[in-house]
Amino acid sequence: MSGFIGTLRSEVLQLQIALYACRERLQAHTDDEALHDMRVCLRRLRSLLKPLKGAAGSDALQQRAAELGRLSGPLRDLEVLIAMLRQQGEHAAADRRVAEQGSGETRLLASRQLSALFRALDEWPQELARQHAGGELDALHKSVRRYLRKQRTRLVEALRDAEHDRHRVRLLIKRVRYTAEAYPQLSPLSNQQLKLLKRGQAVLGDWHDHLQWLARAEREPDLQIFAAQWRQSMQAADQAAEGVQARLLAALT
Repeated sequence: MSGFIGTLRSEVLQLQIALYACRERLQAHTDDEALHDMRVCLRRLRSLLKPLKGAAGSDALQQRAAELGRLSGPLRDLEVLIAMLRQQGEHAAADRRVAEQGSGETRLLASRQLSALFRALDEWPQELARQHAGGELDALHKSVRRYLRKQRTRLVEALRDAEHDRHRVRLLIKRVRYTAEAYPQLSPLSNQQLKLLKRGQAVLGDWHDHLQWLARAEREPDLQIFAAQWRQSMQAADQAAEGVQARLLAALT
Protein backbone atom coordinates (compact mmCIF):
# COMPACT_ATOMS: atom_id res chain seq x y z
CA MET A 1 0.00 0.00 0.00
CA SER A 2 1.10 3.57 -0.66
CA GLY A 3 2.15 5.69 2.29
CA PHE A 4 -1.06 7.71 2.43
CA ILE A 5 -3.40 4.70 2.21
CA GLY A 6 -1.26 2.67 4.58
CA THR A 7 -1.34 5.45 7.15
CA LEU A 8 -5.12 5.75 6.77
CA ARG A 9 -5.58 2.03 7.36
CA SER A 10 -3.28 2.13 10.39
CA GLU A 11 -5.12 5.09 11.92
CA VAL A 12 -8.51 3.41 11.56
CA LEU A 13 -7.15 0.18 13.04
CA GLN A 14 -5.79 2.06 16.06
CA LEU A 15 -9.19 3.69 16.59
CA GLN A 16 -10.91 0.33 16.28
CA ILE A 17 -8.68 -1.07 19.03
CA ALA A 18 -9.34 2.00 21.19
CA LEU A 19 -13.10 1.62 20.70
CA TYR A 20 -12.93 -2.03 21.77
CA ALA A 21 -11.08 -0.90 24.91
CA CYS A 22 -13.70 1.78 25.61
CA ARG A 23 -16.46 -0.81 25.32
CA GLU A 24 -14.68 -3.09 27.79
CA ARG A 25 -14.17 -0.21 30.20
CA LEU A 26 -17.86 0.67 30.03
CA GLN A 27 -18.84 -2.93 30.67
CA ALA A 28 -16.46 -3.27 33.61
CA HIS A 29 -17.19 0.23 35.06
CA THR A 30 -13.46 0.76 35.54
CA ASP A 31 -13.46 4.57 35.26
CA ASP A 32 -15.55 7.68 34.54
CA GLU A 33 -13.89 8.56 31.23
CA ALA A 34 -14.82 5.52 29.13
CA LEU A 35 -17.84 7.10 27.45
CA HIS A 36 -16.00 10.37 26.85
CA ASP A 37 -13.08 8.51 25.31
CA MET A 38 -15.44 6.47 23.14
CA ARG A 39 -16.99 9.66 21.79
CA VAL A 40 -13.57 11.17 21.10
CA CYS A 41 -12.65 8.02 19.15
CA LEU A 42 -15.89 8.32 17.17
CA ARG A 43 -15.15 11.94 16.35
CA ARG A 44 -11.62 11.09 15.26
CA LEU A 45 -12.89 8.21 13.13
CA ARG A 46 -15.45 10.44 11.43
CA SER A 47 -12.78 13.10 10.90
CA LEU A 48 -10.63 10.56 9.07
CA LEU A 49 -13.50 9.35 6.91
CA LYS A 50 -15.54 12.45 6.10
CA PRO A 51 -12.92 14.07 3.79
CA LEU A 52 -12.84 10.89 1.70
CA LYS A 53 -16.36 11.69 0.37
CA GLY A 54 -17.46 8.14 -0.32
CA ALA A 55 -14.12 6.82 -1.51
CA ALA A 56 -12.37 3.91 0.22
CA GLY A 57 -15.69 2.52 1.42
CA SER A 58 -15.94 5.39 3.88
CA ASP A 59 -19.65 6.20 3.66
CA ALA A 60 -21.02 3.12 5.44
CA LEU A 61 -18.44 3.28 8.20
CA GLN A 62 -18.91 7.03 8.62
CA GLN A 63 -22.67 6.53 8.90
CA ARG A 64 -22.30 3.87 11.59
CA ALA A 65 -19.98 6.10 13.61
CA ALA A 66 -22.44 9.00 13.31
CA GLU A 67 -25.34 6.82 14.48
CA LEU A 68 -23.45 5.74 17.58
CA GLY A 69 -22.42 9.35 18.19
CA ARG A 70 -26.06 10.46 18.16
CA LEU A 71 -27.08 7.65 20.48
CA SER A 72 -24.33 8.35 23.01
CA GLY A 73 -24.62 12.16 23.02
CA PRO A 74 -27.48 12.53 25.54
CA LEU A 75 -25.82 9.96 27.81
CA ARG A 76 -22.62 12.00 27.81
CA ASP A 77 -24.60 15.16 28.61
CA LEU A 78 -26.10 13.35 31.60
CA GLU A 79 -22.68 12.17 32.70
CA VAL A 80 -21.34 15.75 32.62
CA LEU A 81 -24.35 16.97 34.63
CA ILE A 82 -23.83 14.32 37.32
CA ALA A 83 -20.14 15.19 37.60
CA MET A 84 -20.92 18.92 37.88
CA LEU A 85 -23.52 18.30 40.61
CA ARG A 86 -21.02 16.24 42.58
CA GLN A 87 -18.35 18.94 42.23
CA GLN A 88 -20.80 21.42 43.76
CA GLY A 89 -21.63 19.07 46.62
CA GLU A 90 -25.15 18.37 45.34
CA HIS A 91 -24.86 14.63 45.86
CA ALA A 92 -28.56 13.94 46.31
CA ALA A 93 -29.39 15.45 42.91
CA ALA A 94 -26.49 13.54 41.37
CA ASP A 95 -27.51 10.24 42.99
CA ARG A 96 -31.05 10.56 41.63
CA ARG A 97 -29.58 10.40 38.11
CA VAL A 98 -27.11 7.55 38.57
CA ALA A 99 -29.71 4.87 37.78
CA GLU A 100 -30.62 6.70 34.56
CA GLN A 101 -26.95 6.80 33.65
CA GLY A 102 -26.51 3.08 34.35
CA SER A 103 -29.52 2.04 32.30
CA GLY A 104 -28.33 4.30 29.48
CA GLU A 105 -24.93 2.62 29.45
CA THR A 106 -26.59 -0.81 29.40
CA ARG A 107 -28.72 0.17 26.40
CA LEU A 108 -25.69 1.59 24.63
CA LEU A 109 -23.65 -1.58 25.10
CA ALA A 110 -26.52 -3.72 23.81
CA SER A 111 -27.42 -1.36 20.97
CA ARG A 112 -27.69 -2.17 17.30
CA GLN A 113 -25.58 0.93 16.61
CA LEU A 114 -22.58 -0.34 18.58
CA SER A 115 -22.58 -3.82 17.04
CA ALA A 116 -23.12 -2.35 13.56
CA LEU A 117 -20.09 -0.09 13.97
CA PHE A 118 -17.81 -2.97 14.88
CA ARG A 119 -19.07 -5.03 11.94
CA ALA A 120 -18.39 -2.11 9.61
CA LEU A 121 -14.90 -1.70 11.05
CA ASP A 122 -14.19 -5.39 10.41
CA GLU A 123 -15.40 -5.14 6.79
CA TRP A 124 -13.79 -1.82 5.87
CA PRO A 125 -10.16 -2.92 5.23
CA GLN A 126 -11.26 -5.30 2.44
CA GLU A 127 -13.06 -2.51 0.58
CA LEU A 128 -10.10 -0.17 1.07
CA ALA A 129 -7.73 -2.79 -0.36
CA ARG A 130 -10.03 -3.49 -3.31
CA GLN A 131 -10.30 0.16 -4.32
CA HIS A 132 -6.60 0.76 -3.81
CA ALA A 133 -5.70 -2.23 -5.99
CA GLY A 134 -7.99 -0.87 -8.71
CA GLY A 135 -6.27 2.51 -8.70
CA GLU A 136 -9.39 4.29 -7.47
CA LEU A 137 -7.62 6.05 -4.59
CA ASP A 138 -4.56 7.47 -6.37
CA ALA A 139 -5.66 11.12 -5.96
CA LEU A 140 -7.37 10.71 -2.60
CA HIS A 141 -4.90 12.92 -0.75
CA LYS A 142 -5.80 15.82 -3.08
CA SER A 143 -9.48 15.48 -2.14
CA VAL A 144 -8.55 15.55 1.54
CA ARG A 145 -6.46 18.69 1.07
CA ARG A 146 -9.38 20.44 -0.69
CA TYR A 147 -11.72 19.40 2.10
CA LEU A 148 -9.40 20.86 4.74
CA ARG A 149 -9.26 24.21 2.94
CA LYS A 150 -13.02 24.26 2.43
CA GLN A 151 -13.82 23.58 6.09
CA ARG A 152 -11.39 26.29 7.22
CA THR A 153 -13.11 28.75 4.87
CA ARG A 154 -16.52 27.79 6.24
CA LEU A 155 -15.35 28.36 9.80
CA VAL A 156 -13.94 31.79 8.95
CA GLU A 157 -17.22 32.75 7.24
CA ALA A 158 -19.22 31.62 10.27
CA LEU A 159 -16.96 33.57 12.65
CA ARG A 160 -17.30 36.70 10.51
CA ASP A 161 -21.11 36.51 10.55
CA ALA A 162 -22.38 38.95 13.19
CA GLU A 163 -25.50 36.80 13.56
CA HIS A 164 -23.57 33.56 13.70
CA ASP A 165 -25.16 30.38 14.98
CA ARG A 166 -22.93 29.40 17.88
CA HIS A 167 -23.98 25.77 17.63
CA ARG A 168 -22.74 25.74 14.03
CA VAL A 169 -19.52 27.54 14.99
CA ARG A 170 -18.90 24.91 17.69
CA LEU A 171 -19.47 22.10 15.20
CA LEU A 172 -17.16 23.69 12.62
CA ILE A 173 -14.41 24.25 15.18
CA LYS A 174 -14.53 20.57 16.13
CA ARG A 175 -14.57 19.50 12.49
CA VAL A 176 -11.62 21.71 11.50
CA ARG A 177 -9.58 20.74 14.55
CA TYR A 178 -10.10 16.99 14.38
CA THR A 179 -9.68 16.78 10.62
CA ALA A 180 -6.43 18.76 10.82
CA GLU A 181 -5.21 16.42 13.55
CA ALA A 182 -6.28 13.40 11.48
CA TYR A 183 -4.25 14.61 8.47
CA PRO A 184 -1.39 16.71 9.89
CA GLN A 185 0.71 16.21 6.76
CA LEU A 186 -2.02 17.83 4.63
CA SER A 187 -3.31 20.47 7.02
CA PRO A 188 -2.57 24.16 6.38
CA LEU A 189 -2.94 24.98 10.09
CA SER A 190 -0.06 25.84 12.41
CA ASN A 191 0.40 24.36 15.89
CA GLN A 192 -0.65 27.69 17.39
CA GLN A 193 -3.86 27.72 15.38
CA LEU A 194 -4.60 24.17 16.47
CA LYS A 195 -4.09 25.12 20.11
CA LEU A 196 -6.53 27.99 19.70
CA LEU A 197 -9.08 25.68 18.05
CA LYS A 198 -8.76 23.33 21.03
CA ARG A 199 -9.29 26.27 23.38
CA GLY A 200 -12.30 27.41 21.37
CA GLN A 201 -13.79 23.93 21.51
CA ALA A 202 -13.41 23.83 25.30
CA VAL A 203 -14.97 27.27 25.81
CA LEU A 204 -17.89 26.58 23.50
CA GLY A 205 -18.27 23.18 25.16
CA ASP A 206 -18.76 24.96 28.49
CA TRP A 207 -21.34 27.24 26.88
CA HIS A 208 -23.11 24.20 25.42
CA ASP A 209 -23.16 22.45 28.82
CA HIS A 210 -24.88 25.46 30.40
CA LEU A 211 -27.56 25.39 27.71
CA GLN A 212 -28.14 21.70 28.42
CA TRP A 213 -28.37 22.23 32.17
CA LEU A 214 -30.83 25.11 31.86
CA ALA A 215 -32.98 23.09 29.46
CA ARG A 216 -33.09 20.21 31.93
CA ALA A 217 -33.94 22.58 34.77
CA GLU A 218 -37.10 23.54 32.89
CA ARG A 219 -38.17 19.87 32.78
CA GLU A 220 -36.82 18.52 36.08
CA PRO A 221 -38.13 20.24 39.23
CA ASP A 222 -35.20 19.34 41.50
CA LEU A 223 -32.82 21.25 39.21
CA GLN A 224 -34.81 24.47 39.20
CA ILE A 225 -33.08 25.70 42.37
CA PHE A 226 -29.81 25.83 40.38
CA ALA A 227 -31.24 27.74 37.41
CA ALA A 228 -30.39 31.25 38.68
CA GLN A 229 -26.79 30.24 39.40
CA TRP A 230 -26.47 28.60 35.98
CA ARG A 231 -27.87 31.65 34.22
CA GLN A 232 -25.25 33.79 35.93
CA SER A 233 -22.37 31.48 35.00
CA MET A 234 -23.89 31.21 31.52
CA GLN A 235 -23.19 34.92 31.05
CA ALA A 236 -19.50 34.33 31.79
CA ALA A 237 -19.48 31.37 29.40
CA ASP A 238 -21.11 33.53 26.72
CA GLN A 239 -18.51 36.29 27.13
CA ALA A 240 -15.67 33.77 27.02
CA ALA A 241 -17.13 32.31 23.84
CA GLU A 242 -17.27 35.72 22.16
CA GLY A 243 -13.66 36.37 23.12
CA VAL A 244 -12.27 33.11 21.84
CA GLN A 245 -14.24 33.40 18.60
CA ALA A 246 -12.70 36.82 17.97
CA ARG A 247 -9.24 35.42 18.61
CA LEU A 248 -9.91 32.50 16.29
CA LEU A 249 -11.07 34.77 13.50
CA ALA A 250 -7.93 36.88 13.79
CA ALA A 251 -5.70 33.79 13.87
CA LEU A 252 -7.33 32.09 10.87
CA THR A 253 -7.35 35.15 8.62
